[in-house]
Amino acid sequence: MIYYIEHTTSTNDEIRDLKYRHMDVVWAEHQSAGRGQRGHSWHSTEGENLTFSIVLTPTFLPITEQFLLSEIVALALVQTLAEYGIEGRIKWTNDIYVGDNKIVGILIEHSLSGDTLSRTIVGIGLNVNQADFPALLPNPTSMFRQRGVRFERREVLERIVANIQMLYSKLEHGEKGMIEQQYVKTMYHLNEVHTYAYPDGARFNATIRGVRHSGELCLEHEDGAVREYAFKEVEFCLRDK
Repeated sequence: MIYYIEHTTSTNDEIRDLKYRHMDVVWAEHQSAGRGQRGHSWHSTEGENLTFSIVLTPTFLPITEQFLLSEIVALALVQTLAEYGIEGRIKWTNDIYVGDNKIVGILIEHSLSGDTLSRTIVGIGLNVNQADFPALLPNPTSMFRQRGVRFERREVLERIVANIQMLYSKLEHGEKGMIEQQYVKTMYHLNEVHTYAYPDGARFNATIRGVRHSGELCLEHEDGAVREYAFKEVEFCLRDK
């Protein structure tokens, strides 16, 4: 069920209410405190884009395999964009890029029950019809910018939800290897030399060689060593920075 509301602090906060069940969606026109990864805020012009959250109850999934949920959500968004003629790539962990420009941000929050997941909230911001963005955003794009036409947002949302449901079903039925392989194949800058930064700002060049089951990014450094990095241990450097 898709629930549309005009205003909220954050759709991730709203959908925490237990009245929302598995695969329910809260879509808000405006968020006063929309959140992105790494503590960033999410900017969206009212009436132009999609800002929504979906709740999942993956009680079958061990905590150690929670990254599979990030993978199916990212793949569902890439698949949806492809249905509209837009080629997206997954920038680890959860952003979707078109070329070197960001079109989707994803924020995933888990609740646990023992050794398994009990409830997962997936917050998604997709730039749909916005043409102009604030100068403070380093590299945004939108479906409109890519295709030059305006899109019916509810139709786009329904396609995203259908694709998440399809991949979630595959995950439930044990098709984990297929999901992991497809995620890696769709990664932004896979097998390409790129610049990364440590939390202290020090930079280095490395090549993405894959992702571990638990979500760590595998980078091959210039000395040939492959090292693994968890979320927040390394960050992409944009080309113009």
